[in-house]
Amino acid sequence: MTRLPPGAHTEVLVIGGGIVGLAVAWRAAQRGLRVLVVDPRPGGGAAQVAAGMLAPVTELQYGEEPLLRLGMASNERYAAFAAELTEAAGGRDTGYRRCGTIAVALDSDDREELRELHAFHQRLGLDSQWLTGREARRLEPMLAPGVRGGLHVTDDHQVDGRRLAAALVHACERAGAVLHRTEATGLLVEHDRATGARLATGESVTADRVVLAAGSRSHLLPGLPPGVLPAIRPVKGQVLRLRVPEAYRPFLSRNVRAVVRGGHLYLVPRENGELVIGATTEEQGYDTTVTAGGVYELLRDAHELVPGITELPLVETGAGLRPGSPDNAPLLGPTALPGLVAATGHYRNGVLLTPVTGDLVAEYLATGTLPELARPFSPTRFTKVPA
Repeated sequence: MTRLPPGAHTEVLVIGGGIVGLAVAWRAAQRGLRVLVVDPRPGGGAAQVAAGMLAPVTELQYGEEPLLRLGMASNERYAAFAAELTEAAGGRDTGYRRCGTIAVALDSDDREELRELHAFHQRLGLDSQWLTGREARRLEPMLAPGVRGGLHVTDDHQVDGRRLAAALVHACERAGAVLHRTEATGLLVEHDRATGARLATGESVTADRVVLAAGSRSHLLPGLPPGVLPAIRPVKGQVLRLRVPEAYRPFLSRNVRAVVRGGHLYLVPRENGELVIGATTEEQGYDTTVTAGGVYELLRDAHELVPGITELPLVETGAGLRPGSPDNAPLLGPTALPGLVAATGHYRNGVLLTPVTGDLVAEYLATGTLPELARPFSPTRFTKVPA
């Protein structure tokens, strides 16, 4: 690992080299800023486990309209973002695929819930088509005969999180951003301003602006003053990867999701024959153990939705941590500590929001003005204002 020169200084220091931190670094470097990313394993993190659904509409829950607008804006940018990234990364494909998503119901209660969600979509003017059970099975013949109805959303797509991360690493380096493969062990604060970071190598680096993009550990950075960031809780998700043999293809043509026994389940088919099944939602702290119970529940529920999955080889299990803010929406932009910018707390939408986060935070870094789209997600929204 290359050591930094004594007194190293950069315009932008990004702490955290997951896909969000890398997207910010890439866009900032494209704007001519000198960027240094600090992370022991750039491109690692939750993206290595994520299924990569781009689903602002089928992920929508009541009360999340600002998050919907942010997700829709990011989804609309994804095709151009993926194409530009592939070119910038020397031809490395991101696995972006325009395939659409079906959300289905397995019983009458789930069907009524989907009906209400469809009505909500209609009130918001979203493109969401109601399907009977027969129509859903016509689109996806592998669905269980008991499917009672569903929603077809043609604009909810997918990307491969692992390929996306690898492309961002290469694009950052080709754009001139420096990736320093070590850990930030403390935030430097002078005169009530963030000025850089101490590193595990014993080095220090100063910066005009520090971007905190360390996922579920963002608020744990030593030296961060109390109250600057709310606690970012880790939410564990276990995921399975199966392989669809050539003889079984196409097994599924689009993303499929459902609520089974009260838990959200999704199946994401890749063009290369991989089928990703996820994900559990577990409040277990920073534990990333793959458990027999988690694997069993995913396979059991997936079998109820798509019985044919029992014929497929199981090739990988994994678990990652989603970074959840108190309201499950991201923290974007300047914090209460001058010089410190947040890009974290994306919870279940990290892959979806990568393009828009990169654009919005880089815009702030380059101009000092936070775009309107990011303002509902200010990190200061949790600060209590005295009466």
